[in-house]
Amino acid sequence: MALGGNAILRRDQAMTVENQRLSIADACGPLARIAAEHELVVSHGNGPQIGLLALQAAAYDAVSEYPFDVLGASTEGMIGYLIEQELGNRIGNDRAVTTLVTRTEVDPQDPAFDAPTKFVGPGYSEDEARVATREFGWVMRRDGVRLRRVVASPRPLQILELRPIGWLLEHGAVVICAGGGGVPTVRSVGPRATDVLKGVEAVIDKDLASAVLARDLRADLLVIATDVDGVYLDWNGEHERRVVSAHPDALHPGSFPAGSMGPKVEAAVRFAGETWGTAVIGSLRDIDALLAGTAGTRVARSCEGIETEPTRRG
Repeated sequence: MALGGNAILRRDQAMTVENQRLSIADACGPLARIAAEHELVVSHGNGPQIGLLALQAAAYDAVSEYPFDVLGASTEGMIGYLIEQELGNRIGNDRAVTTLVTRTEVDPQDPAFDAPTKFVGPGYSEDEARVATREFGWVMRRDGVRLRRVVASPRPLQILELRPIGWLLEHGAVVICAGGGGVPTVRSVGPRATDVLKGVEAVIDKDLASAVLARDLRADLLVIATDVDGVYLDWNGEHERRVVSAHPDALHPGSFPAGSMGPKVEAAVRFAGETWGTAVIGSLRDIDALLAGTAGTRVARSCEGIETEPTRRG
């Protein structure tokens, strides 16, 4: 289950701990129903939180600016703790609910390091964005009516803590991991021909990281929870229609916005195309129907072509 940022903090809400706790408590109702009958691994976004931590550190003084790998680890622990506590209270604290800070390996030569696209932090007005760009050297892009900071988002190769995640699942734990896509990590060869791992300045897309994790865990189902009820073609256009189901070869991630639905579609296509599992994109409030295959957008090799249904606008 890959929780979108809206499950942790609703759009345009103040980024307070109490608001995040309330949103997570709401999300944990559907999660508890899944955990009652299934093995469950939960990942989550961290864009607003990691951006806020970066802003706070940069505003304090030049010495205290923390790199994104350290901030990513901080948000994994912080958000994981909130999910852990709220979900444990829902399913009973006699069952283990465990947060694991995980590292995600990326290629140090990934071209994404030269072309930042991943939104982090809050939205800014034009004037606020100009000030932040001037003071901190940040790259800003438009996200709806506001401007937000963007950072590099390299492609995930593997989750380095795959074995301990498997051990926890074997003992019946619900595992919260790969938060914010995991801590971006690169591998090099040390002086004794041993692997050396180190964090890098980036934020990995949590949906793509979740797809890699689901693939390597041999999961049956990857649920990508967002704040819309599925994937739409011609979104807000004259021929708008919802994708009901699709073969992974029939959906093209490049046809969707890179900062929002694009990575979700790519994650679903990658997981379904590389495994015999099913990926579903939809709203967390429809979780029972998503699991039953009667809501959201389902992507699987068993689907033929692409099936759509028109909306009122379409």
